[in-house]
Amino acid sequence: MNPVQARSEATDAGLAKQIAAGTTELDLPVSTAQIDRFVAYIRLIERWNLTYNLTAIRNPSDMVANHVLDCLAAAQAIIQERGPGAGRRLLDVGTGAGLPGLVVAAVSPERDVVCIDSVGKKAAFVRQAAALLELRNVTVLHDRVENVRSTAFDEIVSRAFATLADFVETTRHLLREEGVWIAMKARLTANELEPLSVHPYRVQPLHVPGLTAERCLVWISKKASAR
Repeated sequence: MNPVQARSEATDAGLAKQIAAGTTELDLPVSTAQIDRFVAYIRLIERWNLTYNLTAIRNPSDMVANHVLDCLAAAQAIIQERGPGAGRRLLDVGTGAGLPGLVVAAVSPERDVVCIDSVGKKAAFVRQAAALLELRNVTVLHDRVENVRSTAFDEIVSRAFATLADFVETTRHLLREEGVWIAMKARLTANELEPLSVHPYRVQPLHVPGLTAERCLVWISKKASAR
């Protein structure tokens, strides 16, 4: 084994250990095979980043905490709040590198997950990543969400798409009456809440292993209750 290959395998082993420790801390069951696929996913982001700048984070270890574990924490909260996902359709708006849609799809295989991005290269990346992660429950769209006319979704999620008001208004036509919007945020400010036509019924703090920064999920529904 040459030195470059040895360093690469050592890095992969370290990333796998970091993911495994994080999922244990989250008390989220993830198989060894899934962990290996998440490592491969991070490596794919790393390679595409050289040309297409999918994410500002460059260090693979930082990607574990800021991307994979961040989205796994959100996925766990979604499953706990909304159930395992049988018969549910989830839309990830402005998916970028497939975050959080691909991660949710990986740990909630009964959900039908649609990832949409208006940037062609990002949509192409997500298609390749979905194949790498062996996700048969993922559809990728290259389009603006305003142009989509589809069967309504039970859950619409965004990670860094827009302000809360823009997120809600640009996707309102796609959410079922009993559905929920789920916004991943670092923190929620009064300035973001003021323009909303509907208001959160829950702001849920998230603990992300390896991160000290604040994280939360903002839950919004068309009705008083999302149940």
